[in-house]
Amino acid sequence: MIIYFTGTGNSRHLAKKVGEAINEIPVNSFEYIKERKKGSFDSDTPYVFVCPTYAWQIPHIFEKLIRESVFHGSDKAYFIMDCGGEIGNARKQLQALCSDKGFEFMGVYEVVMPENYTALYSAPDEKTAEKLIIKADKAALDAAEYIKAEKPFPDIKVGIADRLKSGIVNTVFYKFIVSADKFYATDKCIACGKCVKSCVLNNIELKNGKPVWGKSCTHCMACINFCPTNAIEYGKHSIGLRRYTLTD
Repeated sequence: MIIYFTGTGNSRHLAKKVGEAINEIPVNSFEYIKERKKGSFDSDTPYVFVCPTYAWQIPHIFEKLIRESVFHGSDKAYFIMDCGGEIGNARKQLQALCSDKGFEFMGVYEVVMPENYTALYSAPDEKTAEKLIIKADKAALDAAEYIKAEKPFPDIKVGIADRLKSGIVNTVFYKFIVSADKFYATDKCIACGKCVKSCVLNNIELKNGKPVWGKSCTHCMACINFCPTNAIEYGKHSIGLRRYTLTD
């Protein structure tokens, strides 16, 4: 069984590619998280968790769902993480998660995808994004071969910098950077409500025809990237930056 979390579409795309290769229909975790539901899953085949990389770890909200859900059947767990660069020492956190949940940790597979962290970075141009996706598709198929054979993913070399990124840097990132305070809508906003629907934490509501952000945010960047008129900005950082979504 494949269970995925996605912000702007990268992880959904990979989950579908892997699903096609191993004959599994991916399960979207969006409604579980948005409605604060605990999952109860049953699978005779290994569990495959697909998600983006947030500060060199899996998203905290996705980890929370996994911890709070019940898994029957297979005790094997694979992780596929897409990223704009690399996943650091995410492996350590995932090993601990699997130990706590009674899973046999089958490894984590790193897949580079187009950057979508619009709070700081511009998305790649269309041609560059296409090249990255083509390479990512091949990586997804390679990962699927390990899953079909129920063999562990190859280990990823981890250095001191990786340990720092997935450790103290992740902690600092969530404490001081992950916030919705800098999001705002410009006069280009048409009050379509797409940002409200796309927010997995129900952190956005329309007031007087404009979106207003609350205090719960995971920086998935769905609101800013899916806005049809590019009306959402993140402070001054995102002004003029290219947006990115992957819908398929």
